Amino acid sequence: MLLKVHHTAAHCSGDIQITGSKSETNRLLILQALFDGITLKNVSNSDDAQVMQKALSSSDEVVDIHHAGTAMRFLTAYFSIQEGRDTLLTGSARMQERPMAILVEALQELGAQITFTHNEGYPPLQIKGKALQRDEVTLKANVSSQYISALMMMGAKLDNGLTVHLDGKITSVPYINMTLALLHQLDIEATFEGQKIVIKPGRTSAVAREITVESDWSSASYFYSIVALSRKRNFNTPHTITIASYKESSLQGDAALREIYKQLGVVSSFAGDKLTLSLNQDFELPETITLDLANSPDIAQTIAVSCLGLGVGCHLTGLHTLKIKETDRLEALREEITKLGGSIMVTDQDLTLLPQKAAVNENITIATYHDHRMAMAFAPLALQVPLLIEDAGVVSKSYPDFWTDLEVLGFGQEIIG
Repeated sequence: MLLKVHHTAAHCSGDIQITGSKSETNRLLILQALFDGITLKNVSNSDDAQVMQKALSSSDEVVDIHHAGTAMRFLTAYFSIQEGRDTLLTGSARMQERPMAILVEALQELGAQITFTHNEGYPPLQIKGKALQRDEVTLKANVSSQYISALMMMGAKLDNGLTVHLDGKITSVPYINMTLALLHQLDIEATFEGQKIVIKPGRTSAVAREITVESDWSSASYFYSIVALSRKRNFNTPHTITIASYKESSLQGDAALREIYKQLGVVSSFAGDKLTLSLNQDFELPETITLDLANSPDIAQTIAVSCLGLGVGCHLTGLHTLKIKETDRLEALREEITKLGGSIMVTDQDLTLLPQKAAVNENITIATYHDHRMAMAFAPLALQVPLLIEDAGVVSKSYPDFWTDLEVLGFGQEIIG
């Protein structure tokens, strides 16, 4: 679906209810499958969460998780301890290009029986579930924190628990802390100190526990971007967006948005579980901002596009995991920002956008590369100029209501083809 997006309304304010965090939901779905008595509320309605639910409820020998990278990693560990079950875990063509060797080798070190059926190091995976007797493993820590989280959740189900030694600089620490906190909510003893994680064996009897999933901070990033970009529009009424349901003491790494967008003049205010975003009109924008996003790489695309629209330069580091996402996000950003008139350089680990005074080019068609975050990161620019978004339906991967919620804020949309 090619979607033309523009904004000619006299306002850009409204209240938005955002679905539960995809990151929290997928962890809790695994824990719910591992331990009895867990009830979940405000579960994410994303494609990824639905794929995870379907996979966990399936008894089929072949489980296809399509584009869902989190599901691939978490389910690899989960199926490896399902005694007596043989599972072929596969996915889309892109998923079969995303590396899995580090996690698989760690599981094999623990005694798991997993083989690569096509290309060594990549899905599909043939997994023969069995009881794992070993309780200690070393894992490279600088690739994906999801490998670590997968082992942590699985480890809570092992008879002797699990100790994970982390080798090298640890990526996306907040996501490890999120997994740790969710284990604590289930009264599972777990510690993360220095380069070592220790998971004690989890509960053996059912304990009723209801957990409400916090709304997704990654999804909140697009509304931060809209508020920041509203500086370029003269609205007659004060411009605010209220989003729910959020916690000031969030477990999600992307909650760093509050401090990051303060550098672009956005004010965050809490009232209960409602978060109101407003613009500090008197704020003087910097010429450039420098951010280390190693703990929150999923918001890099949004920040880069916000800076482009504001004419602010940015140097974003800690982005080495973006090359193995749904697409090579760094190259995709370079391509699309260049089409819009921006001057951008990327390496394997960082991105530099030069400040500029010229307005962005209008009526540009943005390619999304089968990546939900490409579509949603660029959409806020329609507050300034009309844009065309290719494959606009790709947002269903994490935020199916995205385009409907933009309509609430006055964004006009027209299906072109």
